[in-house]
Amino acid sequence: MLLKRGNKAWSGGGWWFYYLCMRLTGGDAKPLVLRFGQTFDRMLGFLKKPVVVTAEINMNLMALTVMGLISRLWGLSYPRAVVFDEVYYGQFVSLYMKRIFFVDDSGPPFGNMLLALGGYLGGFDGNFLWNRIGAEYSINVPVWSLRLLPALAGALCVPLAYQILIELQFSHCAALGAALLILLENSLITQSRFMLLESILIFFILLAVLSYLKFYNLQRHSSFSGSWWFWLLLTGVACSCAVGVKYMGLFTYMLLLAIAGLHFWHMIGDQNFSNVSLMCHFLARALALVIIPMAMYLSFFYVHLTLLYRSGPHDQIMTSAFQASLEGGLARITQGQPLEVAYGSQITLRNVLGKPMQCWLHSHTNTYPIRYENGRGSSHQQQVTCYPFKDVNNWWIVKDPGMQQLVVSNPPRPVRHGHIVQLVHGITTRYLNTHDVAAPLSPHSQEVSCYIDYNISMPAQNLWRVEILNRESDTDVWKTILSEVRFVHVNTSAVLKLSGASLPEWGYRQLEVVGEKLSKGYHQSMVWNVEEHRYGKSQEQKEREVELHSPTQMDISKNLSFMAKFTELQWKILTLKNEDTEHKYSSSALDWITMDTNIAYWLHPTSGAQIHLLGNIVTWASANVAALVYTCLSLWYLVRRRRKIYDIPEGAWQPWVSAGGICVGGWAVNYLPFFLMEKTLFLYHYLPALTFQILLIPIVLQHLSDHLCRSLLLKSMFSALLVAWFSSVYLVYSTFSPVTYGEPALSVTELKDLRWKDSWNILIRKQ
Repeated sequence: MLLKRGNKAWSGGGWWFYYLCMRLTGGDAKPLVLRFGQTFDRMLGFLKKPVVVTAEINMNLMALTVMGLISRLWGLSYPRAVVFDEVYYGQFVSLYMKRIFFVDDSGPPFGNMLLALGGYLGGFDGNFLWNRIGAEYSINVPVWSLRLLPALAGALCVPLAYQILIELQFSHCAALGAALLILLENSLITQSRFMLLESILIFFILLAVLSYLKFYNLQRHSSFSGSWWFWLLLTGVACSCAVGVKYMGLFTYMLLLAIAGLHFWHMIGDQNFSNVSLMCHFLARALALVIIPMAMYLSFFYVHLTLLYRSGPHDQIMTSAFQASLEGGLARITQGQPLEVAYGSQITLRNVLGKPMQCWLHSHTNTYPIRYENGRGSSHQQQVTCYPFKDVNNWWIVKDPGMQQLVVSNPPRPVRHGHIVQLVHGITTRYLNTHDVAAPLSPHSQEVSCYIDYNISMPAQNLWRVEILNRESDTDVWKTILSEVRFVHVNTSAVLKLSGASLPEWGYRQLEVVGEKLSKGYHQSMVWNVEEHRYGKSQEQKEREVELHSPTQMDISKNLSFMAKFTELQWKILTLKNEDTEHKYSSSALDWITMDTNIAYWLHPTSGAQIHLLGNIVTWASANVAALVYTCLSLWYLVRRRRKIYDIPEGAWQPWVSAGGICVGGWAVNYLPFFLMEKTLFLYHYLPALTFQILLIPIVLQHLSDHLCRSLLLKSMFSALLVAWFSSVYLVYSTFSPVTYGEPALSVTELKDLRWKDSWNILIRKQ
């Protein structure tokens, strides 16, 4: 059925639609029908044409990415043996797999978690003994998976270098040169092919720089757009990831904050921005570059502490409260202890300092010698020491000086801040005492003893005032594990302190405890906390000894908040220092610039195959020259501009200055701080700084070609020199590839030929 209305023909379905429109519009449906018809026609017209999506693909970028992946991923499982610092990071990966707590004093946990992610994706069960370099990996270790993320990060640094120079407004040719130099840098290849963190660190550093440059370039015409927000937020995320991998990332983060601050300072002087607009820009930068990185940094530790919930070998350096929050270990001992210390409580007291080792207040039946080796006399009282092992002689009873009972009353009477107590040694029942007698090894301090009544005019001085240092009020109760307590001697005002000195043989080499008379300020050696605690029930000595030998029985639980655990762990990471010993391959920061040092990463057990951290010497020398040329030219231009002489146009001057801020600034902040560090340094510490310096090479070369080679002849000669120079870069890369990838194995003669510097340690097997 067709209905004609004017020049329009309607089918049956159209008629019903027309009828419905008439009813809805009260009779005149023509305008509504016409509008619908026009819309329907446009839709049909759209459907008659194919849907086409066009995209611009930068083939340079694609090719560089592919070459980067090939150079880093090729033969990634070789060698199937522990390579240099894999012995260090592998232990942490195993502990992650087993959920066992550890402390890495070299930095935050994010980098270790990424390595552990590779192990998790590969199905690693954590069962491998990372005990020596060169140890063959067992079949259960997914070597390729463990090395994958560092290799991917190293590969992606190649296209990132390309894009950074594009954003700095240099030519595609210069950007291509920077990417190829990163691609052919032997040291960066070596470092990114193993389970190490430097390639991941450099990736996040370059990502942060690129993101900020893209954000800044969008600032001019697309403020607060989606892309603007994306790149600004990515800058903060990348900075936090860099810091989370290694604290070295903090150097680049501070550089970008300084550059962002400088750019915002220029915005303040721009009258085109209103006060409201400036405030919005400031808040956006504060959110993306400060608040989000801080939140992400906390999240790294949150995930770290969530994953590692089991007790492990590193527990002993943490406080009792931290240890008790872990599954197993101290938690098994302390679980269910009474929370509030009361008169009659049986306790062990752990010194908070934990140096030179963790130890507990201890006494035994032996007395101090009548005279020491230097002729000084002692009180000949019972010895009090700090003992680094759990022992029944570590137990003390908190006694009310006004009462004789050594059991907890019903209900218990809690000890509060400022209360006076006596501490009775559980096994010998002698009272903790100090007096005006010089300590054995610290004559400026008072001796601490357990009082023996010799009836020779030496009265007991055994009253101690309990001071809770981390109290919230002056009426706080002394709590198990949580309270940090100082004991102040009532008679002499001396403070019970661990001196840290080791007693002679007569003291069984245990640690000296003294009464510190000149106690100015807070020090952890004066602070103690209750670790094990029970309510005493036995008044008779023999029954009490049986009680002291038995485990605690009561049942309560106490969890430590995340922020408390984070604060303690962060403090340990920053302050815990391993004993630095001279390493065979350690070096000074001065050795890095000229690459006078190398590191042997791996040696095949039978053949001459080996892997070295050794850079492309042509690239390293060129980077140094480029930095020198840039500095000299910039100073020359600045002096000339001061005299109103402009050697290069303003359009070229701004990219030149920006490149210096990023590249020279990045090199300086990642290199110069090592001169102030008191730690064992290695060549790989220089790689982030080197990366920034390499980016400067094509920048300087393009500048020389564009602005100093003014004639066609000079440009031709310069181009020929560039071809020869880059050919030498590739030749050096190819020459040292056998010790970059570890294959093929070289003969003794070939290895000796690679020793271009006398300071290089190329390994030669004895025939």
